[in-house]
Amino acid sequence: MKSTTAIRTVGDVTIVDLKGKITIGQGDLQMRESIRQVLANGTDKIVVNMKEVTTIDSTGVGELVGCYNAAMNRGAKLKLMNLPSKISDVLTVTQLITVFDVYNSEEEAVASF
Repeated sequence: MKSTTAIRTVGDVTIVDLKGKITIGQGDLQMRESIRQVLANGTDKIVVNMKEVTTIDSTGVGELVGCYNAAMNRGAKLKLMNLPSKISDVLTVTQLITVFDVYNSEEEAVASF
């Protein structure tokens, strides 16, 4: 499955929909570029929708943390929603689940700002 990203807006919140694998050489750079593009546009409220992410490896987790830090450094907030159980497990094992604000629905995530 090819990794893709789509960017859309709900109110004043930008949602980045990820799909496929977020692994070294596949999806990791797409995610980074999408988040950088959103930040370059001056957005300060970002939600990453991971509902259709099938796999994430250590490189993908590293990119996710890098995107989070890039957002924080610009005074923006980056939150996650719709984590598949495999990805939730990875974030739990690495204790990154405590770093990210995670929501089960788009409504909750958008309202959290």
